[in-house]
Amino acid sequence: MTDRRSPQFERGTDGPKVIVAGVDGSDSSLRAVAYASGLARRQNALLAIVYIQPVMPAGAALGAPVSDATSEIAEGLVAEIRSATERVRDIWDVRWEFHTFPGDPYNGLVTAADELKADAVVVGLSESAGHRFIGSVAVRLVKTAHWPVTVVP
Repeated sequence: MTDRRSPQFERGTDGPKVIVAGVDGSDSSLRAVAYASGLARRQNALLAIVYIQPVMPAGAALGAPVSDATSEIAEGLVAEIRSATERVRDIWDVRWEFHTFPGDPYNGLVTAADELKADAVVVGLSESAGHRFIGSVAVRLVKTAHWPVTVVP
């Protein structure tokens, strides 16, 4: 005999638990973080803000301080995000973490989302004209991702 009880509503168990937002300092990526923070606040989810540090072996071979430059960018982004968070802390409380991953933007975001067990990924629309021909990170994520992807203009 099967138990035919009516289904119970589970409060607070649906929706994403971790939302990954890719940031690179561009206006569209900062809008993506703002949009993702609103989603995280409404869903009581963790906002994982991810910066992908480019790996440039050719530049490193020529003696360019690649890791120092990308570390400075990451530190600047963290400072900007912390400052914005402090300004709105009383009205906009969001749990967030900042992560850096090495690699190209597409593979770095895929790795980050997989390692952080993301339920959703939010990225900004590419501002590069060349992406019309070779495809943007956002388009590649939408086509191949294992999680919902939101692209913010």
